[in-house]
Amino acid sequence: MNPFLGYALSGVLLIGIGLYGAIVYGHLLRKIIALNVMSGGIFLVFIALARRAPGVADPVPHAMVITGIVVAVCASAVALVLSVRVAVETGQAALPGDHEDRA
Repeated sequence: MNPFLGYALSGVLLIGIGLYGAIVYGHLLRKIIALNVMSGGIFLVFIALARRAPGVADPVPHAMVITGIVVAVCASAVALVLSVRVAVETGQAALPGDHEDRA
């Protein structure tokens, strides 16, 4: 099996796990972690599929992934601040109307 295919399949698995966590759990911190897992899977798939010819990597997708990592860290920080704000305003760290986890 090609190692790039293994990396791509691992990324798809991470995307699936993150998507499941984002849909199933109501707690905001769990949703943020699930979205970070999903973004890690997307980055892994993008890097695994970024090559022009056998043995030659394309530098443009690598630069885009580095930029995506920076954006993901900033988005995670904003999401954490907003989740703290929701917890202060509502008294619970879950979305309104979501009183317990469904899993």
